[in-house]
Amino acid sequence: MALTDLLSPEAVLPALKVNGKKQALQELSAHAAELTGLDERDIFETLLQRERLGSTGIGDGIAIPHGKPARIDRLFGLFARLERPIDFEALDGQPVDLVFLLLAPESAGADHLKALARVARILREPDVLERIRATRDPAALFAILTQAPSVAHQTSE
Repeated sequence: MALTDLLSPEAVLPALKVNGKKQALQELSAHAAELTGLDERDIFETLLQRERLGSTGIGDGIAIPHGKPARIDRLFGLFARLERPIDFEALDGQPVDLVFLLLAPESAGADHLKALARVARILREPDVLERIRATRDPAALFAILTQAPSVAHQTSE
């Protein structure tokens, strides 16, 4: 699964200003609602419910909040590079500055898990992280994220 299947250039936020986890989830929900036509409150509640199960901060300054809000008909991704790192109660205790929101239909099943795994794999690539953290240009961020699979799977010769 390519990230271009879930992420559009409009769904890349290069410098999101938030002061904490709850505000980050609210802002991401608002942007996701704008792009999907879904109810902002429904998205936010879905994300909060998932966070109550345990933080989606996976370490290395990365969080992948995700959920299955009602009435979504396809996998949807939204990426935000935060203006300042925030406490996300991440597994490693480190503040988060990169957030990839993933929304999926109830029926997504394995596709939802594959998308989560793909996002996590891409954002764990040191070269990709370095390039993402070095730019605030939305087009460049989109290109880095969507071209990352080929970078991540190249073999050295």
